[in-house]
Amino acid sequence: MRVSNLLRFRSTSLQRCSIKQQYVPQHKPALDDDIKRLEDFLLSKPNVVVLTGAGISTESGIPDYRSEGVGLYARTNHKPIQHMEFLKSSNVRKRYWARNFVGWPSFSGKQANATHHALSRFEREMRIQSVVTQNVDRLHTKAGTKNVVELHGSGYVIKCLSCEYRTDRHEFQHILASLNSTFNNVLEMTRPDGDVEIPLDYIENFKIPDCPQCGGDLKPDIVFFGDCVPRQRLDKIAEMVYNSDGLLVLGSSLLVFSGYRIVLQTKDLKLPVAIVNIGDTRADHLADIKISAKCGDVIPKLFDYRTSGSANSNS
Repeated sequence: MRVSNLLRFRSTSLQRCSIKQQYVPQHKPALDDDIKRLEDFLLSKPNVVVLTGAGISTESGIPDYRSEGVGLYARTNHKPIQHMEFLKSSNVRKRYWARNFVGWPSFSGKQANATHHALSRFEREMRIQSVVTQNVDRLHTKAGTKNVVELHGSGYVIKCLSCEYRTDRHEFQHILASLNSTFNNVLEMTRPDGDVEIPLDYIENFKIPDCPQCGGDLKPDIVFFGDCVPRQRLDKIAEMVYNSDGLLVLGSSLLVFSGYRIVLQTKDLKLPVAIVNIGDTRADHLADIKISAKCGDVIPKLFDYRTSGSANSNS
């Protein structure tokens, strides 16, 4: 009986690992020399700003958009929501919220991985200044990082487009569930590739609540494609870069200008930039260090030997 349970546990663990890794693009192993170079960079620049992209969350089972063969563009018919379409079309809003409702249990259940936890450790050890993330998944916060700026907002907050009303996404899920009791088989609508497939009649009948304060439309506090990052947020990031001694980019192709802009600001200040990303990025020509590798093969290994050596010396 114990052997059977152990085998079942191992099988489940391997399956979960396989699901998480299916969104990670093909990559070569990280080289020890590259890890040492990046470690030396951080030792000499203990006040860097870290900019993270979707590439650090693929190891948590959240697909990115652009990775060859494994990104959402390659795997599914999913296209990112456009800001103006969401504002103008009630049908677009219905489709968005129906998909979001079905996908929320899986998305919100994702956990921070070794890279997120390593950055949290670096913050506690005062090896980095702060984290700016292009992701809306809150995984840095789940890992315990305190000084996080969410460049594109968060999927965990719902806001009104007409007034200052805000509510928690978990609470909003309960409201949507009460209005859409026919969505009892939501798990069956999530495909193995992570996309959501909802019958058209479900979407047409999906009910979305109005803002309880003013009756306006509700949307996640996310900067959709075609929208602008709030000026106050951009100013805060610019100040963080100005007070830093460099930038470390993790898991981002930097094709979206809001992220690329931060690299340009750093170089304008004549500060160094290090990049860890599988494949090319828009800013490779500006990087002082570029490591083409999986973040999880590099970042958790930084400074790790010092901890191990200390432990061994005390034993």
